Amino acid sequence: MNKVILELMTVGGGCFWCVEAVFDEIKGVVKVVSGYSGGNAPGRPTYREVCSGLTGHAEVVQVTYDPNVVSFEDLLVVFMTSHDPTTLNRQGADTGTQYRSVIYYHTDVQKEIAEVVVKELASYYERPIVTEISPLEQFYEAEAYHQNYYANNQNAGYCSAVITPKLVKLRKLHADKLKN
Repeated sequence: MNKVILELMTVGGGCFWCVEAVFDEIKGVVKVVSGYSGGNAPGRPTYREVCSGLTGHAEVVQVTYDPNVVSFEDLLVVFMTSHDPTTLNRQGADTGTQYRSVIYYHTDVQKEIAEVVVKELASYYERPIVTEISPLEQFYEAEAYHQNYYANNQNAGYCSAVITPKLVKLRKLHADKLKN
């Protein structure tokens, strides 16, 4: 029996609740963890600190996936089409550097794929893509109440108004990549 080697992807595209909900629906995704990356403040950041915009961290998700089921490239296409990669430090009403569009690569191969995907998708947008592509230096898992937020709070106002419409769009654009 062959052992499955899982891989990691770390991205941020606005509120991590939204990004987590999107990847939870993708076939081949084993786990999605909300967290923080990209900052320069010492120690483990808290949600309140990250929301202040002073830590430099972005709200991100770390996706564990089976590359035999879904490729890094396909995951990036889902990511890039499930948020607006042309708005700097903002997604909808969420503003600040903590909501920036970012791909934190784990390997040089991921970096190359990210650069190609961003370049290939650029013509689909009216404005330039501003998604940052940077090496992952550190990932900090967010507090427990942020994990599986949409699954646990679907009737909350933010979930109904912001996340559910994103999932409707996802299901139309990427029906072939969804879990059954």
